[in-house]
Amino acid sequence: MEQERTLKRCPIGIQTFSKIIEGNYLYIDKTEYVYRLANADATYFFLSRPRRFGKSLLTSTLRSYFEGRRELFKGLAIERIETEWTEYPVLHFDMSGAKHVEKEALENYIGYQLEQWEKQYGIDNPAIGNNNRLKQLIIRAYEQTGQKVVVLIDEYDAPLLDVVHEEKELPALRNVMRNFYSPLKGCDPYLRFVFLTGITKFSQLSIFSELNNIKNISMDTPYATICGITEEEMLTQMTGYIDRMAKTLGIGHEDTVRKLKMKYDGYHFTWPSPDIYNPYSLLNAVHDNKTNNYWFGSGTPTYLIEMLRKYEVVPQAIGQREALASAFDAPTERLTDITPLLYQSGYITIKDCDEETGLYTLDIPNGEIRVGLMESLLPNYVASRTDQGMTTVAKMYRALLKDDMDGALHLLQDFLLTVPYCDNTGYEGHYQQLFYVIFSLFGMYVDVEVRTPVGRIDMVMRTQTKVYIIELKIDGSAEAAMKQIDIKDYPSRFALCELPVVKVGINFDSEKKTIGEWVTEPGS
Repeated sequence: MEQERTLKRCPIGIQTFSKIIEGNYLYIDKTEYVYRLANADATYFFLSRPRRFGKSLLTSTLRSYFEGRRELFKGLAIERIETEWTEYPVLHFDMSGAKHVEKEALENYIGYQLEQWEKQYGIDNPAIGNNNRLKQLIIRAYEQTGQKVVVLIDEYDAPLLDVVHEEKELPALRNVMRNFYSPLKGCDPYLRFVFLTGITKFSQLSIFSELNNIKNISMDTPYATICGITEEEMLTQMTGYIDRMAKTLGIGHEDTVRKLKMKYDGYHFTWPSPDIYNPYSLLNAVHDNKTNNYWFGSGTPTYLIEMLRKYEVVPQAIGQREALASAFDAPTERLTDITPLLYQSGYITIKDCDEETGLYTLDIPNGEIRVGLMESLLPNYVASRTDQGMTTVAKMYRALLKDDMDGALHLLQDFLLTVPYCDNTGYEGHYQQLFYVIFSLFGMYVDVEVRTPVGRIDMVMRTQTKVYIIELKIDGSAEAAMKQIDIKDYPSRFALCELPVVKVGINFDSEKKTIGEWVTEPGS
């Protein structure tokens, strides 16, 4: 009880460094990285990380550092390193408020932010055009203070993300942003440090124009953990919160850590890299003492769903990708497939790297993202019955917890009879995708087209107590599906698995658009 009273408050939604420190909120110390970045050889930097991953807090921390606010850093790592604490003029721009806007509104938004800084530096007659105003502002700040200027631009790509799939709107907004950023290279003699953050990587040619000397640190090993919370940081700086959560849940400390790890861990932005937890979800979880889908629930970007449709990505193809870094870290507007957008947005992450070939393995990071993605994709298979569909999924999950596959399939059969006509229901792949989405929503292991020495299993699902080998047919028979399992001896693929195997043959009726019949048998 005494420990709980001494725990600092969790900074839910707070992205201002000074507010966290002055308000005595929990702060995961990243100031060593701040010093390293601020004193690196380069001047211009870009960092890409998913939304709500700590970019804004990092930018705010840099602002406090460059403003020389030494008192805020008492007891933090940087206090032992920094000796000068020079105060620089800092121009901090936040582009996150310019989402879903048209060209004129974006111009006005940038102009408003410029106006606030112009007042601070006594500019009564601003130059014409946002680019000229930025240049004028930088020079004035330099002349007034005698110190080179720091420019921080947070979420630089926010105005562009929701139109990344629109060929008409993207160029107009992109030109506005390019025009605004264009003076930065020409102002090099007046600049101490320039830092831009974003989610996606737009090419230098389209956004930064002549700013071709910007250093992208997004995959640099020294900055791998500059955002997010590592497992070591969680276990050393958040142990009291974990104990409180364990007490609330009625489980042990280690079980609580395991629960948090499965739900929120798994991010890597280079390889090798320490495990990184989603900071937004982790902080919310220890604040509420429960594991919800916080990050995914805070908003699935419309551009992601649109791009999944554009590239016709089936659910089971979102993860388990292999790619060179140049492919998944590619400029967003030059996409030839969905991989860069999925990676940069945080829906897949690095899981391994083959040093000989340079191929990275990319997969869905954790349980929260897998379940959230599948929930977003479920409407593609159940039309307008999404709420009813989620209820059915929950009931199916309850049945499978009791090893009742027959009961689960009965529920799905009855539900599909209520779903209005959907396109593409006349081929086996549609139902394979539907099963993949549903089983993924259970939070259980599921895979499709699993290779064996003599063929491919349509689907494999593993619960805590069983391994289900599932073969699907359409307008055939459940017996034919079961016969294929037996002829090709699929159960032998799992002979070394410690769980009992259950064979499931399912036939779909394309006319009724639901399960026609099924057979379940123990594996031999």
